[in-house]
Amino acid sequence: MAKGKYQEWLEKDNLIKIEAWARDGLTDEQISKNMGIAYSTLRVWRDKYPPISAALKRGKEVVDFEVENQLLKRALGYNYDEVKTVQKMVDGKKHVEKTVITKHVIPDTTAQIFWLKNRKPDVWMDRKAKEVEGKPNQGLERYFELLDDRLLKDE
Repeated sequence: MAKGKYQEWLEKDNLIKIEAWARDGLTDEQISKNMGIAYSTLRVWRDKYPPISAALKRGKEVVDFEVENQLLKRALGYNYDEVKTVQKMVDGKKHVEKTVITKHVIPDTTAQIFWLKNRKPDVWMDRKAKEVEGKPNQGLERYFELLDDRLLKDE
């Protein structure tokens, strides 16, 4: 009996491919294209077959953690070492001199804002509370009154 296409993707080697594509940053749409199926089919398979769902999740988690770490590093600022190489002639011989310079990347306020809005949205999200006064549909009722008045004038 022939295997269905989904069964082929439940095999270990193909689950590794799915996980790798997710880890490489491909979207689910791109992964479905690589698999030779429609995106809607991948969504169904993801919901129906736990191994496919787990492969997608594992692959995405790795990249998500890396991006989160880099975003946090950028938000806080960091130091890094830069090696500067200078070639000089000493007594007619080429001499290479290496100097290590520690540089500082200042904290990035955009990264800080992004981090805080996503991690503490109740405190940092740009929201303004608006209280609605009056009864529901009051604006619609007024609109229809004005419309009725206008129609009566035109008659």
